[in-house]
Order: sequence, then C-alpha cells, then structure tokens
Amino acid sequence: MKDFHPDEWKARVELAAAYRIFDMLGWTEMIYNHITVRLPDSVTKGEKQFLINPFGLHYSEVTASNLLKIDVHGNKLDVDNPWPVNPAGFTIHAAIHESVPEAHCVMHTHTTNGLAVACSEVGLAQNNFYSAQLHDMVAYHDFEGITIHADEAPRLLASLGAKPLMILRNHGLLAAGPTLPLTFVRLWTLQRACDIQVTQAALGPAIRIPEAVAKKTTHDSFQFDAQFGAGQDVFDAMTRLMEARTGAGYKA
Repeated sequence: MKDFHPDEWKARVELAAAYRIFDMLGWTEMIYNHITVRLPDSVTKGEKQFLINPFGLHYSEVTASNLLKIDVHGNKLDVDNPWPVNPAGFTIHAAIHESVPEAHCVMHTHTTNGLAVACSEVGLAQNNFYSAQLHDMVAYHDFEGITIHADEAPRLLASLGAKPLMILRNHGLLAAGPTLPLTFVRLWTLQRACDIQVTQAALGPAIRIPEAVAKKTTHDSFQFDAQFGAGQDVFDAMTRLMEARTGAGYKA
C-alpha cells in the first residue's frame, strides 16, 4: 500500500467511513454523487487539495486507499490511482470549497424524500422537530441542469450565502461544514426533516411551528455545538455500527 502522510491517512479513513455510512443509510445513487473533504495544510503545504470518491465505484466499495486526491479544478493528483474523476461531480463542491472558508467538507445527496422536498414549491416546511432545528440555516438554488458548467458557480455561491445547508431545487440536498462529522449531522437533520415532511403530507395540513419557537429550537440544538462534540459522537457511533455490520474493510 502506498505511504500517506499520517494526517492524510486519517482524513482518508474518516471519509471512507462516511461513504460506507451513507450506503448503510441508503443515501446512495449507484456510482454517482459525492462527499469531499479538503486535506489539511500539514499535508498540502497550503495548496488546496481534496479527496473524492473514484468514479465507477459504489459507495460500498470506497476505501481509504482508493479515494482520489484532486486539485480545485478536479484534476487528479495521484496519477497511480487507476480510477477517473467524475467531470460533473466536483463542480458544485469546487465552487464551495474554493469560496467558503469553513467548507472543509461538502456532502451532496439525491435521496428520494430530499429530492421530493426539493421539487416542492414550498420547500422545507417549518412543521416538525427536525426542520425547527434548522431555522435560517437552509438556502435554495434554482435548477440549471446537470452541474457541469463552471459559470453556474457564482450564482450557486450567491444562493448559498453564509448558510451551511442548501436545497438544490429539483435536484437534491447539500451540506457544508468545517468538519466531516458536523457536516454529517447537519445533513442528517435536513434529511430527517424531509422524511417527516413527506410522510406527514399524506395526513393533511400540518401544524406550523412559529418562527420564534423555531429560532429558539435551533439555538438549543446541542448536536451542532462544539461543546457537545459538534457531531463527532454521532459520527463515531455510526462508524461503530457500520463496522459491526460490514466490517473494517473501508480502512484498507
């Protein structure tokens, strides 16, 4: 196995675990979609370099060593890795990594309920325990087709603003954050809110949560707070569960 800087290997193992956890949760799209992380400066000496899944592998096949290292333009840096980069895959991620200082990690999904809410004119409804934890945290971006054109980046960034979550209309969900675990719990909360919203819609009109209550709920949501781990404890638990079910092959 190729030798990696210890900090790069740590990032690779964590990211590979995330891909396997997404698979366990059913957040997969055959060989498509991505979770990306920026490698620390201790590895790159200040250059912007990222890890991304190899195009052609299912999330269940991703391992620490077969992850691709790329630059901000999506060019492959580890030329000995035989897998290609998805040309459409890094457009959204590159724009956010390049322009949002705290975007160490970016996650994008096409889950059924997430996409259903993304196709809804109302967007995310303020009517359940989970959406109430996301007050003023969710941005929206209008659908412009498959995200392969760099000229969409300024509009996407303008839509995102300073918010850590975005509903890509007619497309899917996106989360960004300074760490992979925090990005994960942000996305999980948005996904859970979408799941409840879609299920509840069959029951008729929902009880709307007042804005003041939603604001207080978001303030009190300890899972995003660094004092309570900012998702690290959740991610660690999900990693243990994933290993118990599928083994530790992701560390290879």
